[in-house]
Amino acid sequence: METVVSGIRSTGNLHLGNYFGMVRNAVKMQQESNCFFFIADYHSLTTHPNPADMHSNIRQILAEYLACGIDPEVATLFIQSDVPEVCELYLILNMNAYKGELERTASFKEKVRRQPDNINAGLLTYPVLMAADIIIHRAHKVPVGKDQEQHLEMTRRFARRFNTMYNVEYFPEPDAYNFGEQLIKIPGLDGTGKMGKSEGNGIFLTDPPAEIRKKVMRAVTDSGPTRRNQKPSPGTANLFALMEILSDPSSVDYFREKHASCEIRYGDMKKQLAEDIISFTTPVRERIESILADPGYLRRVVDSGAEKARESASRTIREVREIIGYRQF
Repeated sequence: METVVSGIRSTGNLHLGNYFGMVRNAVKMQQESNCFFFIADYHSLTTHPNPADMHSNIRQILAEYLACGIDPEVATLFIQSDVPEVCELYLILNMNAYKGELERTASFKEKVRRQPDNINAGLLTYPVLMAADIIIHRAHKVPVGKDQEQHLEMTRRFARRFNTMYNVEYFPEPDAYNFGEQLIKIPGLDGTGKMGKSEGNGIFLTDPPAEIRKKVMRAVTDSGPTRRNQKPSPGTANLFALMEILSDPSSVDYFREKHASCEIRYGDMKKQLAEDIISFTTPVRERIESILADPGYLRRVVDSGAEKARESASRTIREVREIIGYRQF
């Protein structure tokens, strides 16, 4: 049975990009693969979160994972910091990760641009920690969105480099898992880039209907097409992309025809999209609220997940230490 590993940072609620880029596939995989799903609270330290927010953020993400369909009886669901073996593998991999290749990653360049006063070593070596999270369970597959393809390729590189350096075939080189479909990149509402927490352009699974309507109605579009079959502007194209995923095909066809004939009313399009998003998120939001109201259940999930994850991780660390040459006297 193939092993699958997937994680998400503990820096706030899941948004539609997280769900369609990763969680949806993760839910499908747990019935047919050996799955490890984790909350990446170490990764969140690169942005220096408030300690008062750390626990509540972890708790929130845990409830959202469960509400989206992750079954802790079938998969291993755990918190990254409950598995200290990850830090040891992160250290070992860092010894074979080079400054130039880390500085060339698109995510690091973007962080340097967006937060020039906080360019810390954790940001630079972010792909290494991500690699450690994955290969410590000797994963074969990783459900990732389009924006994470480069990080996954670096994970493959670090696994291959370890195998080559020590003349072993120990770590598999994991592939993206997308059920044979093209990797999905969910656009934001601001007309540029992907949907994300830090970008402030996302719709979260916990957003109430009024908030969703307000966000969608503020989405960037344009003044309308001026000639037939005109190519949609970036903002309008983003709305169509969201409709392709969340709306009935007949709605998509209707608004595409209206755009092609220069008769489109963006207000109507946004209202339709908002209601379609609400129909999708409302059952999930209600499940999240129910799970958060049961702290005993959350505690049992975390304890069980930590035990299973550490059993897998400690076995890898023992074998890696043996390969490197750390042996008992």
